[in-house]
Amino acid sequence: MLKGFPRAAENSIASVAFGGIMLLPLAEIASRRFLGAAIPGSGAVTATLTLWLGMLGAAIAARDGKLLTLATGEFLPKGTISAVAHVISGTIGAMISTIFALGGGALVQSDRIAGDQVTAGLATWVADLALPIGFALIALRLVWRASPLWLGRAIAALGIVAGILLNEHRAILENQSVLPWFVMVIVAGILGAPIFALLGGFALFASLTRGNPPVVLPMMAYQELTTSTGIAAIPLFTLAGFLLAEGRSSERLLRVFRAWVGWAPGGTAVAAATLCAFFTLFTGGSGVTILVLGGLLLPTLLGDGYRERFSIGLLTASGSLGLLFPLSLPLMLYGIVSQKASIEDLFIGGLLPGLLMLGLLAMLGVREGLVTHAERRPFRIREALGAIWEAKFELFLPVFVVGAFLGGVATLVESAPLAALYTLIVQRYIHRDLPTWKDVLRVTADCVALVGSVLVILAVAAGLTDYLVYAEVPTRLVEWTQAHVHSRLVFLLGLNVFLLLVGTLMDIFSAIVVVVPLILPLAEAYGVDYVHLGIIFVANLELGFLHPPLGLNLLLASVRFKKPVLEVTWATLPMLGILAIGVLLITYVPWLTLGLLHWMGRGNP
Repeated sequence: MLKGFPRAAENSIASVAFGGIMLLPLAEIASRRFLGAAIPGSGAVTATLTLWLGMLGAAIAARDGKLLTLATGEFLPKGTISAVAHVISGTIGAMISTIFALGGGALVQSDRIAGDQVTAGLATWVADLALPIGFALIALRLVWRASPLWLGRAIAALGIVAGILLNEHRAILENQSVLPWFVMVIVAGILGAPIFALLGGFALFASLTRGNPPVVLPMMAYQELTTSTGIAAIPLFTLAGFLLAEGRSSERLLRVFRAWVGWAPGGTAVAAATLCAFFTLFTGGSGVTILVLGGLLLPTLLGDGYRERFSIGLLTASGSLGLLFPLSLPLMLYGIVSQKASIEDLFIGGLLPGLLMLGLLAMLGVREGLVTHAERRPFRIREALGAIWEAKFELFLPVFVVGAFLGGVATLVESAPLAALYTLIVQRYIHRDLPTWKDVLRVTADCVALVGSVLVILAVAAGLTDYLVYAEVPTRLVEWTQAHVHSRLVFLLGLNVFLLLVGTLMDIFSAIVVVVPLILPLAEAYGVDYVHLGIIFVANLELGFLHPPLGLNLLLASVRFKKPVLEVTWATLPMLGILAIGVLLITYVPWLTLGLLHWMGRGNP
């Protein structure tokens, strides 16, 4: 019992932070509506809780081995090579985390002396504490997970020592070449170091060689996680998705889709793809869709007579759909990072492209149904209406959230806690798929790990963006591209190829944080609308999930369906091809993205 207490306590504290960022905005809605006044300081407290949630979530992810990494580590040979790689990556990751923790400690000390307050009764230094505590826990856990052997852990612990020494003697790095440090960080990333350490390492050593003290980067991280509009919406929409993934929501929704389209050729395949898109919309392309729904949908497709290879390919591809629909987490993150396109416009702009991508995959399902003469179910109005009635709460969720947002009842940030609370009530008290609060805490802990992995990347990447601007990388990129690419159409094609490669190598959240600041000036130079660019970006990264050899969905499907990666890749190639056509249509037919916006009087005509 005592052994599990720290884990339970950590999960509980993160859950309390989750509860705070859900309840405070809801109280704000009620106060504004019934009392005609806002709650003083509620926004600042929500931002502080989001900071704590992000750092505690990253620490929990480090504890459970769930920090996001490059897929390259999966291809290292098992045995000695893999063991050595884990120790090296753990050592360097711990060193970088240690320097961030020490910088965070300096920030706490500085703000404590200054005596500033986030809001009445909440000192800034108390909010700052999340940074040194979070990064210190991450450093310790990277050391612990570097090896099952004490010798390996002892070697990895030298990373903490190196971080302390570098912090104390940082003057030796000033005005020195940053290249050797960049090479070290890249090697660590290839060997399996977390992506936050890769991006944070770039930012850290770029900052130290410029003579900046380590406190600068935690200051940027604090600003990024507490002032960016919409940050608090990311964990709450993710929680709604994780809650939905528990229990029988997927079965109820599958019954609906089969009842309404099961009579058509390929009806079950269309229903499966639609169901995957619905779940991916809320879970953000994290792989949860394949892992959760694969066990339900693959036997269903095989039972109706679909070929195994097609079924595996369809489910692998469908696990990346849904990211272009309203409430998509990547679209929200793109809006936050770009600061050029409003999240509302991105939601509207992604609707038709999202339907296009889903429709193209559905066409393959119809073709497969005709070729294999897969089972079709006669349409029965009683069954169709009964299915809708059984799944009414799940189906009403997007209507409820979007309606509250568009109806002016809640802002975007406030619509996220509405979604989370609604889903919690449905799953805990109505359907009772989560029969106890212990189950709720378990799901929340899983969600916290993903949220922390995303938010810590967003936090450390702020420093990298600052360095890229300082080094004039976006400006030089624009100059080089304009000198060598004179056609807007050629530029868009090159952009597609580049983004496809990015989506293959990086998870979607990291790619948005790192790449968007680089390509925004290019889009402006070639007259590409910022909303259109965002939809192109996310559509390509949807495709990147399926691109061999490192596409995330290929690896997850291989694990879920117990098939070799090569077999899953071969099964997914037809889906990759037809979705690539969809990406090209989205790229070269801007009306698909901008038509609804112009019709509604939004965006630039």
